[in-house]
Amino acid sequence: MQRIDFLRYSALGGGALSASWPLPRSSHFADRPGLFRSALTPLLLVAALLAGCSSEPEGTSLEQLRQQTHIHGLAFDRADSERILLATHHGFHVVGGDGLARQVSNETHDFMGFTPHPQDAETLFSSGHPARGGNLGVLVSSDGGRNWEQRASGVDGPVDFHQLTISEADPDVLYGVHAGRLQVSRDGGQGWRVQAPVPDGLIGLAASSRDPQHLYAATKGGLLMSPNGGERWRQLHPERRPVSLVVADGEELYAFMLGVGLIRADEATRQWEVVNGDWGERYLTHLAVAPDDPARLVAADDQGRLLLSTNGGQDWSPL
Repeated sequence: MQRIDFLRYSALGGGALSASWPLPRSSHFADRPGLFRSALTPLLLVAALLAGCSSEPEGTSLEQLRQQTHIHGLAFDRADSERILLATHHGFHVVGGDGLARQVSNETHDFMGFTPHPQDAETLFSSGHPARGGNLGVLVSSDGGRNWEQRASGVDGPVDFHQLTISEADPDVLYGVHAGRLQVSRDGGQGWRVQAPVPDGLIGLAASSRDPQHLYAATKGGLLMSPNGGERWRQLHPERRPVSLVVADGEELYAFMLGVGLIRADEATRQWEVVNGDWGERYLTHLAVAPDDPARLVAADDQGRLLLSTNGGQDWSPL
């Protein structure tokens, strides 16, 4: 399992037809049971086919999923915030309201750098590796993760963006990291160019929700901010501790800092407050904010467990 060690260093209702009803003695079928069976067989086949089409794939418990793979990215489904999207080492899954995970794509890629479009619920971006090896370049799904295609190869590609982020302020602007260099696209992921080297010890990247030129970086040496698309970086938090994630959503910033906990700031002021510091040796690796309720958060911890908060991150419960 890949993880970060910061101290050492992502029309029949589904039922089957029944043949048990009584038949009148004068029934043509009752007099000829072989003919009855022949007539009923096609109906049974149709019922079975319709029942199969109407049922969802069998779900997997989150504990089973945790044992089988690990999470590289997550998000709430913008079309239905009761559903949580999971990009994993072994395919793309959706967690439904029943708490079960279902693989929604036939692709078993190692999905890296997963990031959803901030406006279009059906459009998702990712990168990573195919199951057979190699790199995928920049992938896009236009149907909520069921099907994926390569939108671009990237500079010196196909790239493997372990960090990929899209600007909420301008969704045509995306940033990705490959081979220690920051790349930028300003046309929705079609064309890419190298912007600059990335900060040392980069772990996470988030584009601002206010300005497409502003970037935030979670690094082993602290939380950084760039005002010019990654060409120059400065310290954003006085503590120079390892930061495992940074998220910009709805003009709010979230970050997880080891030894401090989950912290939050208004993006306009960048005045940080500790939301929850009671994590012990644990830390969060991914976090997302519900599009219809900013107090509702979902996160993954360093053990691959999914957690849910309904009060802005103050309290958490297992999903």
